Amino acid sequence: MAVFWKAMAGGLLLTLSLTLLGWGVEGQGNGRGKKQVSGGTTVYLGQDRDIWRPLIHTTVNLSEISSIKSSFQLRTFDPEGAVFYGDTKNGDDWFVLSLINGIPLMQISNGDVLISVEGGPKINDGKWHTLEVSNHKKFVILEVDSSDRLVVGLQSEQTEEVISGKLRLALGGILINKERMIVQFEPQMDGCVREGSWLNLSVPWEAEAEELWPCYQNVQPGSFFPGTGFAIFNTSVFHIEADLGVKTELWGDFSEMDGTILSLKAPGQELMFALVANNNTKEVTLTFGKEKISLKDTLKRLVINFHTDFLQVLQDEDESKMITLLISPVSHPGYLTTWREGNLAIGGLLGEDDVGSHFLTGCLEKIQVQEKDLDLDLAVKHMSISSYSCPA
Repeated sequence: MAVFWKAMAGGLLLTLSLTLLGWGVEGQGNGRGKKQVSGGTTVYLGQDRDIWRPLIHTTVNLSEISSIKSSFQLRTFDPEGAVFYGDTKNGDDWFVLSLINGIPLMQISNGDVLISVEGGPKINDGKWHTLEVSNHKKFVILEVDSSDRLVVGLQSEQTEEVISGKLRLALGGILINKERMIVQFEPQMDGCVREGSWLNLSVPWEAEAEELWPCYQNVQPGSFFPGTGFAIFNTSVFHIEADLGVKTELWGDFSEMDGTILSLKAPGQELMFALVANNNTKEVTLTFGKEKISLKDTLKRLVINFHTDFLQVLQDEDESKMITLLISPVSHPGYLTTWREGNLAIGGLLGEDDVGSHFLTGCLEKIQVQEKDLDLDLAVKHMSISSYSCPA
């Protein structure tokens, strides 16, 4: 163990921090207003909170740690987000585990040394993956599904010391200023962890929420809207050319949706466009200004092309189901300007001051604007929306 603690001083905080994973949704109060949770149960990382704030955290005495090997399981479709954080010396030495482009990314700070290591397989495929971390002398090994390995070697010229005191651990967020990291990333993680086995410790974790959201047993790719909020984009982020128009595409089982799927509005103007599913009438209604079109809700894909002088709607890639509306400059003045200077809402109806209503319940399997996938994590959105997964 003495050898291990000397290695810790040389930067192997990663082993302790990464492997202390294991927590659950069962819990009880601790007398300080915080709910305590136990290890080993599944937890959803994307629960409503400040996006950098950890969902669960704990503090342990370094003298209590007797094991340097452990594992946990992670499941996500999200390519980017914070998974786990740990530090000693009240944040002077720290590590962060995240995903970026679906690949594990580890960042470590030890004294005046900063290390960033990215590698291994893409694991944002919606399957459960087992991650095992172990320490072998001067090396930390992150193993994925008992095969693919990411090895980090650390050696410091500084005088080795025996680390004592506290180790802080956090799940789904960090406890330092994000600017201290070498690689910046979006912290929100639509994913789950379960079956943590860590360092032979049984210390409780403190939850920042009164109740922890559970994970769905089975998931599929998509964005899930539970009927409690919507996502809003400033349309200036899209590349709009007048002669090419704007192409939007929506995939999903429209028969299982209810509420506003998409709406478009400029500030201070009336609603320009809305697409609404009605689970009672089994219809999807497209509203463009004062014009309305009813579509059958059995469709699985909808393509809407906004051009300078006409609006084209294509259902399920079937050209026989194509609808074309000629656009009058009098009835629809400057509507492409709305695409450049307005707001696009996914999952809600835009009203005055961009207050939403008639929220969507259902799963959009894919959303594209200008043939690029729309990342809801880049929108201003209600945290109840799952950006990358839907219940299967």
